[in-house]
Amino acid sequence: MGMRSKERGLFELYRDDPERADALVFNRRGLLKGSALAAMGAAVGGAIPFSGNMPSGYVPAALAQGAPAGAAPKVLKMDGKADLVILGDKPLVAETPEHLLNDDVTPNDKIFIRNNGVAPDPVSSPDSWEFTVDGEVNNALKLTLGEMKKKFQPVTLALQMECGGNGRSAFEPKASGNQWTNGAISNARWTGIRLKDVLQAAGLKPGAVYTGHYGSDTHLSGDATKPAISRGVPIAKAMEEHTIIAYAVNGGPIPQINGAPLRLIVPGWPGSTSQKWVNRIWIRDREHDGQGMGGTSYRVPIKPMVPGDKADPKNFRILESMPVRSIITNIANGTELKAGTRQVGLRGHAWAGDHSVRDVHVSADFGQTWTTAKVGKAANKYAWQTWTADLKLPDAGYYELWVKATDSNGRSQGHAPGHWNPQGYNGNAMHRVAVLVPA
Repeated sequence: MGMRSKERGLFELYRDDPERADALVFNRRGLLKGSALAAMGAAVGGAIPFSGNMPSGYVPAALAQGAPAGAAPKVLKMDGKADLVILGDKPLVAETPEHLLNDDVTPNDKIFIRNNGVAPDPVSSPDSWEFTVDGEVNNALKLTLGEMKKKFQPVTLALQMECGGNGRSAFEPKASGNQWTNGAISNARWTGIRLKDVLQAAGLKPGAVYTGHYGSDTHLSGDATKPAISRGVPIAKAMEEHTIIAYAVNGGPIPQINGAPLRLIVPGWPGSTSQKWVNRIWIRDREHDGQGMGGTSYRVPIKPMVPGDKADPKNFRILESMPVRSIITNIANGTELKAGTRQVGLRGHAWAGDHSVRDVHVSADFGQTWTTAKVGKAANKYAWQTWTADLKLPDAGYYELWVKATDSNGRSQGHAPGHWNPQGYNGNAMHRVAVLVPA
């Protein structure tokens, strides 16, 4: 007689075989059966007061957002950094859990890490760092950071910086790349020089169309002739008031791992355009064609494509403004609230690339009803907006706190990311946080 295989629990099924889990839990109408409801309640740790509102095929946030069974997130241990979650180590990539992003201004230790190559060694004299502007300019510039500080007026702004792949993990089928949740975002106070002031000093030629950015990090292959990444932006974006060459953050030096002593901040656009360790900007008479500018790299479909299908390069455009997004920051996923809790106060942030946030709504009943949150004003353009709201919980049990934002153009977050693409860009599904109120 052969050994009897051990039946996997619901928790494991939802991670490894969600279709089978759904077959066990949901009937054809999408409503939970009595025994299945009890099974799911056991899996999430309590009764589910709003179970009747759960959509067919739904994977609870408590089961969908954690580490696989028997595993735990790999936590970064680095001086000067909080407990970021490592998504890759070559190059180093680490995201900030949403509950660590509760500050209005993101402190240096909570700024996420997204490297494309090998970071350069720290410099002993930051003011001696050399920076060049050349190409389609009347007067090519080569200045040290110290000279730039003397020559140009400084500016300090709270600016969002977000990786283009933020939210990638929500795509199905899975897209390639680091599986970010929502933690590839920061909203720090950057000090630097407006890029437009430097470009005006160089004198743009009529044929200037695009920038090309270069940094001192090296390609993972070790080939010194290959840039780790070299992206750029149209001249109009480069000349915006809020696009800066930064040399300080939150009143002090930029962390080495985040681009010290000099980096670009191109707010509202993919963080890959905010070149770290920047030492050159090449003004082009055409769209830049550097590393990270071709194929499906930092590009999204013009017309929707079939998820998982082969990409047609002709159907792709460069990813520019990032989509609207919101997160809950004062409560971590999987939090057990105090027994007897019947109202929960929520707080978080919302942002929308080049645009502003018009509305934020929250729900505790799987989206059956929505409560309008109070949305604060941004500190300046391109800073995120903080929101607050209160939600009532009718009884003990398992709840999901959902948040969705709508931008100034009326575009809202959905239950799942739209417009699947091979690299998983623009994945802005609404944020879900699971909480348990003990009986």
